[in-house]
Amino acid sequence: MAEAGLCTVWGTPVPGREKVALDVYSDALQYWGRLQEEGKIERFDVVVLSPTGGDVTGFILARGTEAQIDSVRRTEEYQRLLARVQLIAEHVRVADAYVDEGLAQIMSRYQDEVGHLGV
Repeated sequence: MAEAGLCTVWGTPVPGREKVALDVYSDALQYWGRLQEEGKIERFDVVVLSPTGGDVTGFILARGTEAQIDSVRRTEEYQRLLARVQLIAEHVRVADAYVDEGLAQIMSRYQDEVGHLGV
């Protein structure tokens, strides 16, 4: 079961690069789909937000074991895809995520620390 995630967040396309942004979006979906088929991740979710006035317009959350997520993020293929995303979208960010079993573990640790500090 998944315990770790890799969340890639993006904003609006760089003006003038909207068509290329659609191509890179398609490439990203194919990339994550292939990794899922190959068992390199458990699954991935894609979210596109309605206009909010903020700098986030969507994100992809890949889920897997810690080893799977660590392995993916270190590949040249992922690094190249991320570079392409950064060239066509604003406000690109990547963050580790806790999901499923990992979420339960991190929340338990947090609760322990709250109790330890008495806050």
